[in-house]
Amino acid sequence: MSNMREQLLAKTSGIRKTSSINEDEVKRSTRTQTAPGLAGALAVAQLRVQELESTGVASQLQVAGILPNPWQPRRVFNEAKLTELAESIREVGLMQPIVVRRVEDDYQIVAGERRWRAHKMLGIDTIKAVVADCSDSDMAVLAMVENISRDDLADYEIGVAIRRSEAEFPNRKRLAEAMGLSRAGLYQFLAFENLPDFIKKDLDIQPRLLGGTAAQAIAATIKKHGDDGVKAAMEIWPLVLKGEMDQGKAASAITALATRRTTSAGTSGRSIDKFFSGKEHAGSITKDISNFTVKIKTGVITEAQETQIRELIGQMFQPQPKAS
Repeated sequence: MSNMREQLLAKTSGIRKTSSINEDEVKRSTRTQTAPGLAGALAVAQLRVQELESTGVASQLQVAGILPNPWQPRRVFNEAKLTELAESIREVGLMQPIVVRRVEDDYQIVAGERRWRAHKMLGIDTIKAVVADCSDSDMAVLAMVENISRDDLADYEIGVAIRRSEAEFPNRKRLAEAMGLSRAGLYQFLAFENLPDFIKKDLDIQPRLLGGTAAQAIAATIKKHGDDGVKAAMEIWPLVLKGEMDQGKAASAITALATRRTTSAGTSGRSIDKFFSGKEHAGSITKDISNFTVKIKTGVITEAQETQIRELIGQMFQPQPKAS
């Protein structure tokens, strides 16, 4: 199967370069001119990277004098893949120069941070690089495409990168156009910013824990339920973190827990949760100050399930051993 870079280039081979699209055309259009959606915008940016790589004059620069792209979206670099790349460079050399821009007395990476890191890993002092002129907004977009095309980013990493890139665009509409995103798509990535810090802290370490859809649902649920939502999320999130709950079910679980607490507070400590078998009402769980009651309609469970329930209760409440 071809890699992401090849797929994007094949899919958008007829798209014009960004430089050939003038401002009037952009204003007349109701959508970005680069391509339909994020993949197309990234493909055009990748073509720009290829153009910089092929037309610039490569020279040897000091690895120590090069800085990472400040808009680098990747939170975690795959060490195994980085080691594999380093071994390839050790054996056959660097086949493709990195692209940098001049910033005062140093250089900043436009594209090629993994290759630069591999050189540092190998202890090589110099690296082949092409020096190019590149704006801050181009740096933000190209940093993203460099990572998506070579090694897929998590939704969280894209969200953080978009948030950090906001200052380089006059408004979110122009930001969405540059990324090839619809307004809804943009706000799905931005939803990560609305998650509690304790969730974002874990995502910094494991960015693939949550996709954009799940993050948006969780953020909306917490906002809706306020403090009860935050408290519920603090109980539900560890289950997602441990892999004991699917991320897609987290928002509904937070809603259920937050609602139960709200109901309990408003009914003098009494709460009722109904559950269903398909569309049929199967029973309820009631909790008040004195009792915790589970009611299940006899027609919705099998004898085997009833046996399992009895065995579970029996295991939970073992009789105390008699004193000798």
